[in-house]
Amino acid sequence: MEQQQTAILVASIVLVIIIILLIVLFTIFQKRKNSLLLQQKETEKKFEKAIAETQIEIREETLRNISWELHDNIGQLLTLAKIQVNIAQDDPSKLKEVTETITKSLTELRSLSKLINPDTIKNLNLTEAITLEIERFNRMQFIKATITSNDEIEHLDDKAEVIIFRILQEFFTNTIKHSKASNLNVNVDYSRDKLIIQAKDDGVGFDHLDCPSKRGIGLSNMQNRGKLIGADIQLTSEKGKGTAITLVYEYKKESSGALDNELD
Repeated sequence: MEQQQTAILVASIVLVIIIILLIVLFTIFQKRKNSLLLQQKETEKKFEKAIAETQIEIREETLRNISWELHDNIGQLLTLAKIQVNIAQDDPSKLKEVTETITKSLTELRSLSKLINPDTIKNLNLTEAITLEIERFNRMQFIKATITSNDEIEHLDDKAEVIIFRILQEFFTNTIKHSKASNLNVNVDYSRDKLIIQAKDDGVGFDHLDCPSKRGIGLSNMQNRGKLIGADIQLTSEKGKGTAITLVYEYKKESSGALDNELD
């Protein structure tokens, strides 16, 4: 009888311990789950904030581009047209030149109007958006720029397109402002599982060891943007041989997952 009571007591104690352990484990699980959910929300907020900041930067750069084109390109064309009109008053045969200049001005305005729309990048695919930049460089005679691309195999996420475009835009800006390059070549290659973009100028180039802080910050910014979408960014340069950027983006990588890994 005593053995039965002892057995029942032991069993009861074991059962109580198991219940307590289950309650503790469940509590820990819930706390961990809530912590992960909170962390995920924070990650999503940071990602959305980064996207918003990138969109603002693209629009600011676009406004600067519009200002340059209005002043340096269309403004000069209209000034030329005004001079030609004055000449044509005494020589009607020059009216054809006036017509040609005004027609060119209208063509430039139509091209510029594509950039004025704040949702331009949303309405175009990535290759079309890059091509607009390339065409602008050639119109303004900043540099002789070319782009080659195959057909888009995989439709990119809109947010990934925004990030990739801003990375390239930053590289292009550095090329025009600092590289003293004559040529810029861009290749966009859509393969079955990833997108590879290579851009190269023939400018003065630089040595990372000579100016690591200045160049390092620019590269770091581009690489950090790439991490948001799981893209790999490599910048290479050599004095006298120009600068090149290679961007590799795998379609299947999730933006939020890449950002989670970055925060970890």
